[in-house]
Amino acid sequence: MRFIKEIHPIKFWLVLAAMVIAVASLYVSHSLISDLSAEERLRMEVWAEAMKNLQTADGNTDLTMVLKVLNANHTIPVIVVDQNEDVQTYRNIELSSADTIVSLKEKLSDFNRESNCIRIDLNGGGDYLNVYYGPSLMLTRLAVYPYVQLTVVLIFVLIAIFALLSSKKAEQNKVWVGLSKETAHQLGTPISSLMAWMELLKTQYPQDDLIPAMAEDVERLQMIANRFSKIGSIPELEDADLKALLERVTDYIAHRTSDKVKISTHVPDSLPPVRLNVALFEWVIENLCKNAVDAMGGVGVLVISVQETSRYWCIDVADTGKGIDKRYFETVFAPGYTTKKRGWGLGLSLARRIVVEYHSGSIFVKQSEINKGTIFRIELKK
Repeated sequence: MRFIKEIHPIKFWLVLAAMVIAVASLYVSHSLISDLSAEERLRMEVWAEAMKNLQTADGNTDLTMVLKVLNANHTIPVIVVDQNEDVQTYRNIELSSADTIVSLKEKLSDFNRESNCIRIDLNGGGDYLNVYYGPSLMLTRLAVYPYVQLTVVLIFVLIAIFALLSSKKAEQNKVWVGLSKETAHQLGTPISSLMAWMELLKTQYPQDDLIPAMAEDVERLQMIANRFSKIGSIPELEDADLKALLERVTDYIAHRTSDKVKISTHVPDSLPPVRLNVALFEWVIENLCKNAVDAMGGVGVLVISVQETSRYWCIDVADTGKGIDKRYFETVFAPGYTTKKRGWGLGLSLARRIVVEYHSGSIFVKQSEINKGTIFRIELKK
């Protein structure tokens, strides 16, 4: 239980650490990119100056250093155009089509959008060249790197949170199973004693009308203990008469509820057997019915109906109670959630566990309106 309490702080610190790493990574990467961009700008200014010297050189000019500077650029893509935007030369450009001019124009358009241009004035007559350049391959990869890093960090955090939630669920399952088994064990001894006393009372007072009613309550306790003993183990499913099951539950609820609550069932007469664990599924329906009666305040209509679809058997439990706000359609199934002054808030959580984990079905709030009523639906695969 202590581990479960510590999970929320761990999740908070994991998310916080991920955010710090993300911000630091983006800041460092942005700084590196800015520095490299400035450095590449300086290199291109030197390259542009060398191009200018090449264009204005005469027969006596030593071009050794100029050519060395021009040929030293192996990483930065560059296109040189004249004042008419005609391409004069280019370097480090991967052409994407057979038409060189079209491909270069496309690259030129990309460089122009990035405002990476250096003008070279050739002479006083207005002639000039424009040197367009783009980011080097290293700079391009560095720009993508922080997003790759953030993705890795995000995946790590998600895996860590998933592992924590899985551990939490496993811990909760242990608590459920331990509590259920212990409850069944603790009930077993006094129930056995009560059953022995009932047999003795039947022998000594065979005509007493109260003894059969007492015997029914003892059998009820035995059934409850049996239900608890099945939680945590894999229950056996069998072909069961769903109509008879629903009638047993409604009969039990009707005898312990005000006459002002009208209970009815609508089940097809030709309903075939349904794969169920009878003891546990009765518990689910009984829980839904008790919640419905409480929601109606002892006055209203409770209807249980069964419908068939192509894939499911659908059991609806509808009441005319106070209803549930849409915001809480999922919350009502959370352990500990309750609107009652007295209650543990475990009924619907246990019902979902039985339906989903033991019967491979689903249970949800199908419909609800405040002060009009609620419909819970259970779907069981055929």
